[in-house]
This record gives sequence, C-alpha cells and structure tokens, in this order.
Amino acid sequence: MKREISLVIGTAGHIDHGKTSLVKALTGVDCDRLSEERKRGITIELGFAPLTLPSERVISVIDVPGHERFIRQMVAGASGLDGVVLVVAADEGVMPQTREHLDILELLGINDGFVVLSKADMVDDEMIDLATEDVMELVKGTFLDGKPIIPASSVTGMNLDKVLAEMEHLVDVVHPRERDGAFFMPIDRTFPVAGFGTVVTGTAYRGTISQGDEVEILPAELESRVRSVQVHRSTVESAQAGQRVAISLAGLSVDQLNRGDVVCASGVFRSSSCLDVSLRALPGISDGISHWQRVRVHMGTSDVLGRVAFLDRKELLPGEETVAQLVLEEPVVASLCQKYVIRFYSPLRTIGGGDILSPYGRKAHGRRSRETSVERLTKLASVTTREDRIASLVDFYGRILFDDLIVQTQETRKGLLDILVSLEPKGIALFKVGNGVVLSSGELRDIAGQISGQVKLFHDENPHQDGLPMDKLVNSLFKDGDRKLGKAMVDDMISRGLIVNKDGFISAKGFKKEDNEAFNRSLAKIQSLCDEAGFQPPTLDQCQESLGMDKKNFSKFIDDLKRMGLFVVVDGTFLFSSEVEKRLLSVLKEVEGGITIASVRDITGSSRKFILPLLEYFDGKGVTRRVGDKRIVLGDL
Repeated sequence: MKREISLVIGTAGHIDHGKTSLVKALTGVDCDRLSEERKRGITIELGFAPLTLPSERVISVIDVPGHERFIRQMVAGASGLDGVVLVVAADEGVMPQTREHLDILELLGINDGFVVLSKADMVDDEMIDLATEDVMELVKGTFLDGKPIIPASSVTGMNLDKVLAEMEHLVDVVHPRERDGAFFMPIDRTFPVAGFGTVVTGTAYRGTISQGDEVEILPAELESRVRSVQVHRSTVESAQAGQRVAISLAGLSVDQLNRGDVVCASGVFRSSSCLDVSLRALPGISDGISHWQRVRVHMGTSDVLGRVAFLDRKELLPGEETVAQLVLEEPVVASLCQKYVIRFYSPLRTIGGGDILSPYGRKAHGRRSRETSVERLTKLASVTTREDRIASLVDFYGRILFDDLIVQTQETRKGLLDILVSLEPKGIALFKVGNGVVLSSGELRDIAGQISGQVKLFHDENPHQDGLPMDKLVNSLFKDGDRKLGKAMVDDMISRGLIVNKDGFISAKGFKKEDNEAFNRSLAKIQSLCDEAGFQPPTLDQCQESLGMDKKNFSKFIDDLKRMGLFVVVDGTFLFSSEVEKRLLSVLKEVEGGITIASVRDITGSSRKFILPLLEYFDGKGVTRRVGDKRIVLGDL
C-alpha cells in the first residue's frame, strides 16, 4: 500500500547532463512542461514529480534547471531539498555548473545525497572510470565525499534499480523537517484552477497546514483562508513540512501573488528589509566580499538585491566566516535558520551564503552597537535547538512582550507557551500581565534584588512598622506603565517565600518589628490631639511642642506617620489624620447644592483658615473638583 513520506529529493548538475531524463525514467513524469522547454530542449522552470519507491513509499522529486542563467530557479528548488542527486554526464564529466550547483547545495545546508553518472550507455568502462575520478576530486571535503557514484542510463534502464535503492536509503537516513511550529511555505508557482480558484504550490519548510486554516501571504501582506490542500494531486486533510504542497486560497486572484511570496501562519511572521545572518565566503572565489558590496540574495523562492554590512571588519576573505547583516532593497519574509545564497551583482556568480539568525535586524550604528550585535549574533549562531534559541533571545532583551516574542521566535502561541514552561528551571518567567511579559533570569534577579532592597531599606528606617505598604513599594520602583508587572513580580516573590505580605504590608522573610513603646506613645498622643482638633487640624509646630521632640526626631517621626498612611501634611502646615479625613469627606457628601467654603464652615463649625486648604487638598487628590465657585465630590479617599 502506498504511503506518503515527507521528503523532497532534487536533481542538480550542468545543463544537458540528463537530469530531466533521469526523473522521467524514474517517475514517468516529463518535468519539461513548458512548450519553450520542449522546443529548446532545456529546463527553464522547476519541475515536480511524485516518485513511488519499491517499498511503496512515495516521495517528491524536484528537477532544477542546469543553465547558469537560471540559477534563481535552481536555488528556489534546492532550498526545499532534503537530499540531492548530483547528475554528471559520463561523456563530459564535471562542468562549470556542476561546480556551482555543488557550492550552492553546500551553502544551503544539504547534507545527504549521491551522484549519478548519466548517459553511461554512451561511453566505455574507461570513460566511466575517468568520470568517476573527476567526480571524486570534485566532491572531496563536501557532503558528497564518500557517497555512492552510480553509472546509469535513462535510455537503457542501466542501474536505475541501484538509483532507486539509494533513494530508499535516503528516506531511511534523512532527518525529517520540523513539523511543529508555525507553517511556512515559499511560493514557487501560482495558477488558477476551475472550481478551486487560485492555487499556489511550494515545498513546506515548517509546520502543518489544514483546510480552513487562516494564513497570511507575505511580504504582499494579504490574508486568506485555506480552501483545500493537495499533495501529489490528491486532496488531503493536512500537509506538513517536507512535502510538496498545493494550496487553494480563498479570496485572492493570481495577479495578487508572486514567486518569492510566502504562505505562512497568521500573526507569526513579518517582512523585513534587514536580516541578521551568518555569512561564509566560498573558498574558491577569486576576491573577498567587501563591506557594503551590492549582491543578489537568493532565499527560498525570492531573489532580491541588497548590500552586505559587516559589523567587525571591512572585508571577508575567501573561506572565512563571520556574522553580518544583509540590507535589502525590498522587503522579504524569512524563517529563522533559513539558508540563503549570495551572488555577485555583476558578473553573476555565487560567492557565499549562510543562515538567517534573525529575520528582523536593525542596522547597527556606532562601535558599541556593532560590538553588541556581534556578541548577540555569535551566540545565536552557536545554538542548535528551539529552546536554546528562545532562551538566548530572552536573555538578550531581558524583558519582552509575549506577542513580540512570538514574532521574534516565529513560534505559535501554544508552542511558545510550552517552550517557556520548559525553560522555567532556567529562571525564565512569563508574567500574565496584559497579553504577557517574558523576563530573563538576569532581569528577574535584578528586579527581585531591587524589591528586596527597597523592603530592607524601609525596615532599616522604620524598624517599628510591620512593613512597606504594597502600593508604595510598587510605585517607588515602577513607572506607570510597569506597575501591573511590578505588582505581579511582588506577588511572585511572595508566593516563593522571598518576602511576606501581612495585611497589605510587605516585609522581608523573618522580619520582626521592634516593640517601640516610645513611638507608640507619641503616635497615640498625636492621634488624640488630631481627633480632638477635628476639622481645625493642629499645625506641625503645635504637634512638635506637644511631643517635646527636637526638630530632627520630629521630622523623622512625621515621615514615619506619612509612610504608614495614617497622616498627611496639608498646605505644608497642618497635620491631618486619616480618620478625620474620612469624617470630613462624609460631611462633604451630605452638602446639597454644591460645596462652598461657607457651607462647609457652617456644617463643621470650623473657619476659612482651615476649610480652604483642606478643600484644596481634596482637589489635588481628585476627590473633589471645583466647578465655578462650588465643588463637587468625585469619589472616595
């Protein structure tokens, strides 16, 4: 019984070396579908065919053009390969595009495959031996070094069974693409189909796609819904990374889409004109790559012009590798760790390539900015897992919104949540404030240290108090926009037993307040004095005289009372207790027809000297508001 396997094998090699004929002999499909291709006898566009192996496993085969003028199409096809068949004609041996194709395959990270010596029926054994030696010299030190070299003929069928057997071996050994995460598929073909509407095809790089999924097409910035999905012309419920996929898109016309656009999961990816990359210059190029050199960038199915911006040098010599930025002349959408190839703008020849370390680069300005970028990108270049990559990004930012981290990591919401849970032992924390904020272990440690330090400072200055009121602690350390996060962090520290919350007062673990009898006696005396004075509050001088304190100790005592929230100083003169404040607000609420100084004076028996500063104090707190000559009550204390 046939079974679909998520694996794409491609051909590569010089023009007219028999790539298309080999695919037709293996699959029965002629990949030269265009009339011009058949007329000229050369492959111009990518060709695709399903291949049923002897084991009944079905894989996808891509046939790429061999002419140097069609390198864009070759890279577009090769970018989605899991393995390759390098085709070398036995009667010609290694040719220029054989070498360039192998260079491109290396830069694209292809790491498995084998070689077919095509047209073996046209030469004798001696020529086959010479061609084999030629190929062995070519592949020395590459991923094809030591791989099988199979003489074969598409005309007579010679050794095609061995070619199929080697394909079976690739299916067994090639590591499948990442099926988790957000869907990402560069478009290589777009066409209308009666009854299906607009159809796009490509090789799925990441994730899974299903009928009914909401998708985006970037950088075109279009939204659509998946009407149906096909693999090898058969309708399926879903398709996944490593398969050749055809997707019918709702609500879009063919002329809205272009090769180079990407069908991707909604809300995860963004387009960008600056890419952070690793870059390796091919060892065989004659000249190095200069800073700000104009190049042609091939990535997925896109082909754009841009410039190479180095961060730590002026030139990259042949064979060298570094981190850099690609500043593009038009936006693209890239996947993390996606491979790319660069070619000289003129003359067109392949010079290097590497990995996308971050699709959302920012041009570095200044020496310090460049040094920081090199440090960050070098670290990103060394990570090998999604978890390590996310941890590295969080460490760099310190604090980042969850929604922004989705874009930076290109993970689905659920996928990112699961990974953040797994990173909790490393100290990375997600706080569910708003849509979520993620903190690195270092940032969390620094802020926790500030909170603990503020609580300790309060204890040192106020050893007789239970602790620092929650709102005062949060307000003292966090700005307006961060106070919800600050409250969440304080609550987190409380839950972990690092600090203690007792009736809204925050104290250090193990703290016991001092039993300060003198302070309590002074507090009771002041409370009594203010209660008796009522709506004619005492002045600070009267209070100091009543307590018999010197100026320094009295000032500290008043600061303690204010921090405890028991008293306020009004107009810089009067000491107003919280209890009397509540009584006065109750009185104001009973005033009919608007609050005036005269009406309050009549009700309270106080005088203008006290009433006016108290009403202005309420205005300042937002409890009352002045409207003309009167005031209205807005809310409670």
